[in-house]
Amino acid sequence: MTTTETAERRTSTPTLGPITHVALTVQDIDASISWYTALIGSAPVLDEDTGPFRHAVFALGGTLLGLHSFPEGIDDQPFSPRRRGLDHVAFGCADRDELVAWAGRLTDMGVEHGEVLDAHYGSALSFKDPDGLPLEVFCPPGS
Repeated sequence: MTTTETAERRTSTPTLGPITHVALTVQDIDASISWYTALIGSAPVLDEDTGPFRHAVFALGGTLLGLHSFPEGIDDQPFSPRRRGLDHVAFGCADRDELVAWAGRLTDMGVEHGEVLDAHYGSALSFKDPDGLPLEVFCPPGS
């Protein structure tokens, strides 16, 4: 590699790839594993205790969803989107009809949820997990 190629490599902006995983810290990992297994329709692909924390991981297409718990517990303040950090996690779906089907599935699971909301940028259905973490199913506009 020449000096010019090395300098160009250091100053060029690297490409940021797609999100590979999201990890959520939960209060009761066993309860959350059961809840997310019912929601997703499959069991975690990994469930291990590493010592510093335990994590269970679900495969969702090309993205992993991790649940973490810590032996010392967590700060038990309720979630707020107004606090620095996570606002919500959105799962994709094909179209608005599938959003309506998700509303029915959540109702069948006993999970409270909002109405399907339509906006110029897409349609969404909001709900919360057992820890009150905000989740959403989302589809692009016109689908």
